[in-house]
Amino acid sequence: MAKKALVELKSVAKSFKSQDGSSRTVLEGVDFTLREGEIVALLGQSGSGKSTLLRIMAGLLQADGGDVRYGGQPLFGPAEGIAMVFQSFALFPWLTVQKNVELGLEARGADADERERRAEKAIELIGLSGFEGALPRELSGGMRQRVGLARALVTEPAVLLMDEAFSALDVLTGERLRDEILELWDGGEMPTKAMLVVSHNIEEAVMMADRVLIFSSNPGRVRAELAIALPRPRQADSADVRLLIDEVYALMTMGAGARGGVSEEAAVPHIGDYLPDADVGLMESLVELLAEEQFGGRADLPALAEESELTDEELLPLTAALHRLDLAHVGGGDIALTPLGQRYVAGEHDERRAIFGQQLLEHVPLAAHIRHSLEQEPSGQLKEEPFLKLLEESMNKQDAENVLRVAIEWARYGEVFDYDYNTGLIHLPEEDEA
Repeated sequence: MAKKALVELKSVAKSFKSQDGSSRTVLEGVDFTLREGEIVALLGQSGSGKSTLLRIMAGLLQADGGDVRYGGQPLFGPAEGIAMVFQSFALFPWLTVQKNVELGLEARGADADERERRAEKAIELIGLSGFEGALPRELSGGMRQRVGLARALVTEPAVLLMDEAFSALDVLTGERLRDEILELWDGGEMPTKAMLVVSHNIEEAVMMADRVLIFSSNPGRVRAELAIALPRPRQADSADVRLLIDEVYALMTMGAGARGGVSEEAAVPHIGDYLPDADVGLMESLVELLAEEQFGGRADLPALAEESELTDEELLPLTAALHRLDLAHVGGGDIALTPLGQRYVAGEHDERRAIFGQQLLEHVPLAAHIRHSLEQEPSGQLKEEPFLKLLEESMNKQDAENVLRVAIEWARYGEVFDYDYNTGLIHLPEEDEA
């Protein structure tokens, strides 16, 4: 028998207007159902629209298109049965723990006695008894996030939405809070009937969720889904969990990916591609690590993440950039140096830059277009504005600026072209000008 649907989204779309008047489609064709009794984790790159989706589900944002329902009824604003926990804690610094937790009840018109009783119960539930009179500045980050959680739970919501709720905490504190929430959930002590957890952490998603959804970017939509039948509590180092983490990495790295390896549309490069925001120095360090004896040029992405101490949010754009430039191949949750990547690692500094520049011209049409334009210009230099306007034909102004910035950084390293930060002029390298 199918579980009861609590929140249903059908063909949901959302766009935002930029200051320059351009429009950016953040969500398009999102279909998703959150059912009673399940924890769902949502993974995707920064800017893919995950937080926007949560705010639509919470009734804090109105969708531009599609259908959003809670309990079978259209959702047109904040619903009493849906609560949200934010990454930033979002506490009022001048209010005590008790008063911060009572806020949601006060907004709903509960009297003082009821507010006090229910707030104390929520504070005890999340392990902050004795701190009712403390101010947020007197608490650690983990304790402040507990206050945020208690404020959400005090209204006894049917649906709890968690937007990167653990990412602002150190690793151990985040894991401890996550495990305690799961203990409350599995023990039936939470009033919540379903949770949706937005995360950048693949291990966190696998440890918590009954289902993991992979979100694509530009625009955001659910691209893949993985059901997890393992009972909780789960052991992070167990073979079953590691296998699932590998599966999620494989789903996250499908295709050549513009923003971290999650988009099949980037198979044929074109000028308007989004480029992964990958630092050249980190790319170089990653291929060097990959070439070391312990990996021998090939690595399981979870193992590489652990050894490099990079977060999933940092690692995936780097692997996508290496894949784009054909210095490594990414697929099935693994990364392997290509023969050219092996040559790059073995080369001296100048040879590395030459290889990088060659690959940039071959695989990033924007860089090739800028280089060609500069070669046709007698002065060997051009303003950046025409290239920004070209990019803005397929993306908003901020994204265009980010893509051009990445292209310039890569091109400077590969000696394809240079940039004067004082004048805003893109120009050929000095030896090419000569």
